[in-house]
Amino acid sequence: MSDASAPGPAGLFTLADYAAGAQRVLDRDVWDFVAGGAGEERTLAANLEAFDRVRLRPRVLTGAGAPDTATRLLGRHWAAPVAVAPMAYHTLAHPAGEVATALAAGKAGVPLVVSTFAGRTFEDIAMAASAPLWLQVYCFRDRTTTRRLIERAEQAGFEALVLTVDAPLLGSRVRDLRNDFRLPQGVEPVNLTGTGFASPGRHARAEFDPMLDWSVIDWLRSVSTLPVILKGLLTGADARRASAAGVDGIVVSNHGGRQLDGAPATLEVLPEIAAAVAGACPVLLDGGIRRGADVLAALALGADAVLLGRPVLYGLAVDGEDGATQVLGIVADGLSEAMTLTGTAVVADAGAELLQPPATRCATPRAAGRPGFEDPDTSYWPHS
Repeated sequence: MSDASAPGPAGLFTLADYAAGAQRVLDRDVWDFVAGGAGEERTLAANLEAFDRVRLRPRVLTGAGAPDTATRLLGRHWAAPVAVAPMAYHTLAHPAGEVATALAAGKAGVPLVVSTFAGRTFEDIAMAASAPLWLQVYCFRDRTTTRRLIERAEQAGFEALVLTVDAPLLGSRVRDLRNDFRLPQGVEPVNLTGTGFASPGRHARAEFDPMLDWSVIDWLRSVSTLPVILKGLLTGADARRASAAGVDGIVVSNHGGRQLDGAPATLEVLPEIAAAVAGACPVLLDGGIRRGADVLAALALGADAVLLGRPVLYGLAVDGEDGATQVLGIVADGLSEAMTLTGTAVVADAGAELLQPPATRCATPRAAGRPGFEDPDTSYWPHS
């Protein structure tokens, strides 16, 4: 990602710099919609705090050389184990919206998960994309609507379905309630037909199917041949059931702290879920990634890749496509640096021995049989 390694505008070097820049340029209610979480935002804060407690162990004289950040998932090469998380309405941050994000993801060589509530058409996004596109799916009460979205995305060349399973309704987002948030004029889910979109929470209560059960996986397979990934799992029990159902991937996610306030941080439950899946399918994680070292920490605890959310929108808000490119570049460069300084040659080598103090000793697929897993201990070390 050499084209993303230089500092951004006005010397923006970190994702926190881009967040501050975005807050300056976005309207207050839009900033709150993007940055906020549910309830008292305890889970939103916990996602960040879990990574803040991580300590990586430098290793010296390893002879590892320059690290290779590449990985391969669902049959595709990724330049780094990072994808852009599904987020609605990129057009809130920049008029080019998801088209700009697709261009940035292509430069970075990483997938983009496109929201059902994208502000640009699937076809326009696909024309701009040079890296894999996945479709994030909300299942509506009217299954015909959902099926048509899937068919349209598949025809545009999307490569996987990411079903959000933690949103029978949208959590109570207090910032939006206080602001009586409405989508600005000209921002709408252009791939959907109908009305009532201006208030996202009200639309979700009216249209999302609150009765979803595990049979939805078979239904998705009946309408599409694309791989099915479940996003929103936080327990080993659900992960085992998803694995038994033959899903093609799992995203450990609490919806960026925007659903059940008080739910655990995703990093806290990652080892339990990775152990439950036991290599049957890829495990991805979102929530709280703010630096390249966070990516390495997630890999060490059992993730195969991570999804990066809000920071990409912050980059868009600050400098459009170039800003999103810079954000992805900062993360990739940070991962490469962390791998170099921990003597980690390839992402598959990341295991719990990289972390101090030792992480959970339940053997994950990649770490099974490796040093640091001799004594079973299911406690997750970052708890304060």
